[in-house]
Amino acid sequence: MSEVENTQKEAIDLETISPELKKVIEFENVPEEMWHMLVSVHEVAEIAVRESWDAMPASAQKVLDNFEQFHALVSLSQSYAGYDFMAEFENLDLPENMDEDAQAEYRSQLLDQVLHNCVKDLVKQIKKARRDPIMKRELAEIFKK
Repeated sequence: MSEVENTQKEAIDLETISPELKKVIEFENVPEEMWHMLVSVHEVAEIAVRESWDAMPASAQKVLDNFEQFHALVSLSQSYAGYDFMAEFENLDLPENMDEDAQAEYRSQLLDQVLHNCVKDLVKQIKKARRDPIMKRELAEIFKK
């Protein structure tokens, strides 16, 4: 068994991940089968997510307590969207003349766009929550003790 396969089979200990990501997993009842993907997305997307956070108005940032909460929410959104995309991509009819490298590049570009849209959508929701007390309370509820 390769090291990658072995790593994927190890259980994720929720006590070792970000407290905000743990709260999201517990609140949303994320299936354990998705924890590896969610933690991986969380680790690799931080820089891009930080850029979006930093570009948000301070009033929108105040909807959440901190960047880590935003990062955890984005990671969840991206994990589900990425999973859905990969499942749908398998059924996508690609041109017959597209070789494997071109298909991989196309899939990568589409996936990047899907993940980018997740960040944009969450930024819009956070901005909207500034003026919507119900939305703001629902977001805060995820991270309550």
